[in-house]
Amino acid sequence: MTRSTKWFLGILGILAVVAIGLTALAVSLLSNATNKTELVTTGSGDKIAIIELAGVILDAKDIVRQFKERRENNSIRGIVFRVESPGGGVVASQEIYEEVKKTRDFGKPVVVSMGSVAASGGYYVSCGATRIVANPGTLTGSVGVISEFLQLEDALEKLGVGVKTIKSGALKDAGSPTKKMNERDEKYFQDLMDDVHRQFIKVVERERKLEHDDAIALADGRVFTGARAVSLGLVDTLGTYEDAIRILANLAGIEGEPAIVKERVRETWFESMFGDVSGSLSMLQRELLNRPVLSFRFRDP
Repeated sequence: MTRSTKWFLGILGILAVVAIGLTALAVSLLSNATNKTELVTTGSGDKIAIIELAGVILDAKDIVRQFKERRENNSIRGIVFRVESPGGGVVASQEIYEEVKKTRDFGKPVVVSMGSVAASGGYYVSCGATRIVANPGTLTGSVGVISEFLQLEDALEKLGVGVKTIKSGALKDAGSPTKKMNERDEKYFQDLMDDVHRQFIKVVERERKLEHDDAIALADGRVFTGARAVSLGLVDTLGTYEDAIRILANLAGIEGEPAIVKERVRETWFESMFGDVSGSLSMLQRELLNRPVLSFRFRDP
């Protein structure tokens, strides 16, 4: 075998390895894109499901899907909704709340178990449940709406960058980061905030059976501890995650220890190799590109 032939075969082998690697990566990414999940059941009693909401609420599709599937599954007697969230997008929070309420009204009990934070949108989605359980130190409430706008006009001017906007409609560029917000713009957005805030207050008033003035007094954006929230009527009782399971089993008429049904995402090869990196990039993308304009979100100082 000549030297050139050996070089050729070596290069061919390297290309083959690279091709196999790229193929495996492509298959893994496609598998990841389908977001394959599986249900895992532990225990042998009557079944209850656990649905978890963790982090900022940016999209409702996955949580809505889980509620719909568990609601229509006749073998599942009830749902514990574990909420660990400072809130997020207005519409996403409203969609999850409606699905929780729909499940409750369907006749399948839903018990919310609040983690360390279940505030603003995290509280909004909880309002549709049959019962709300919080730990004494849970931060909850924060009934309010927030929207933040970057103001880059001065910075762009210092850099010698100008922006020319052509529009039809006086408020079409309201909120643009390249212009200062005037009084008309501020009033426009404040009216939007007030409208959505009234929607939040209405849900709290109706679901928690509060007097209108009491609901308004609590809706100034403050957070409360779980212990305080119980005394104010925002939460039903204090308890742990395990307490929430026992309360749900009782509401569903289950004797003994219930079997737990929980969804998990099957980890792909790519995620097992690069899970932390891909997860961080995905979170960064959601935070920067999918940030909602209007938010039910607790701003942690």
